[in-house]
Amino acid sequence: MPRNKRLFFALWPDDELRSQLADLQIQLPQVQGNWVHPMDLHITLQFLGPVPANRQQCILQAASAVQGFPFALEINHLDFWPKPRIAWAGPEKTPEELSQLVKELGENLRECGFKPEKRPYRPHVTLLRKTTPGMPQVLQQPVFWPVDYFVLAESRPDGEPPWYQIVESWPLS
Repeated sequence: MPRNKRLFFALWPDDELRSQLADLQIQLPQVQGNWVHPMDLHITLQFLGPVPANRQQCILQAASAVQGFPFALEINHLDFWPKPRIAWAGPEKTPEELSQLVKELGENLRECGFKPEKRPYRPHVTLLRKTTPGMPQVLQQPVFWPVDYFVLAESRPDGEPPWYQIVESWPLS
């Protein structure tokens, strides 16, 4: 019997962008915590959690039906969330195209039995987990992320990093 896969939709950086995002980890004032492996850096669009094999085809169809458009993200902000104890980087403003992508993907996933996230969407790249509080800062050199596709990724937290693996990708056209 096929196992459940722990899945999420995300924006996935190319190698050059991944290197720039990893460089942001060095700019963090915190030195304690669990660094996110550079190959695992991403922006989550929708977290699905453990998904049984019989629902996976519906998820692929939901993503294929998305009618998103390419856009650019300006990662210009470092910040800290105290409750999950993570340091992150993200845009000061969420582009409308990103908000629409997240909304449409969420609506399509309802057909597969997933409930939409109730919290407001806040795009971010997690850089460091289980860390001490840090002060928000504006980046002197923003990271520009041209977005022209999104992915379905699987989380495999056992073994060695990277823990995330791309399952499928879809262009934004």
